[in-house]
Amino acid sequence: MKYTAQYITEDIKLSCYDDSFFKSDIMFDQHMLVWFISGETKIVQADATYFFKQGDIFLIPRNQLATIINYPKNGLPHKTVVMHLSTARLRDYYAKQEVKPHIAAVQKILCYNNHPLLESCLSSLIPYFDMKELPPDIASLKITEAISILRAIDKGIDNILANFEEPGKIELASFMEKNFMFNLPLEKFGYLTGRSLTTFKRDFQKAFQLTPQRWLTQKRLELAHYHFVEKHAKPVDVCYEVGFENLSHFSFAFKKQFGYTPTELLNKR
Repeated sequence: MKYTAQYITEDIKLSCYDDSFFKSDIMFDQHMLVWFISGETKIVQADATYFFKQGDIFLIPRNQLATIINYPKNGLPHKTVVMHLSTARLRDYYAKQEVKPHIAAVQKILCYNNHPLLESCLSSLIPYFDMKELPPDIASLKITEAISILRAIDKGIDNILANFEEPGKIELASFMEKNFMFNLPLEKFGYLTGRSLTTFKRDFQKAFQLTPQRWLTQKRLELAHYHFVEKHAKPVDVCYEVGFENLSHFSFAFKKQFGYTPTELLNKR
């Protein structure tokens, strides 16, 4: 994978993947506003799957678990402008506003495809990536502009951007049953369920009578088996969507669990 990134500041970057494919499981600790220049992305979350392409604009709320799969398209690299809307910056912004947000029960990816105001704001950043010296405070002004546009076109956005609460302690079993396919460090799962790593491991053992790693592997393989039997999906697609990082390791683990490889299972259909 050949990856390059150009930065205006740490909060604004031009991201480019030239290789055939890139996959990552991520927990976003900042809101991310993304504008697609070229390529395609598939984002898999527990409750939904999204596809984005050239011209699309979307906001990923913070503290979201997702599998990100990036592809080049039509001979062009996967290329995006990414703007991070950090909690610190949003606190400063909303300190000057009279806003009392209602906490959104579910924070899903928000799509603003081809909106002229957002597209104008984000496309105007392109010339700055090649400049060695920038006008003072240009990045801050652009982020403020983007926030103002979001508030103008989405009346519910304050409930997301002005919510600065951290995850509280929640019921562990139901959360893990919903999010086991995301291949994240246990510390991240602990954070999202409101626990330290030690408490997370202790509560996990009580809930499932297995270590987290053994339980996660079993659940991911069971989900993979379902995809093969019910959806006739390709092994390379299933491997990454259920939380494995390597196709050969996935095939080995699958055969160890079920006694046959994914290919052998599909050939029986």
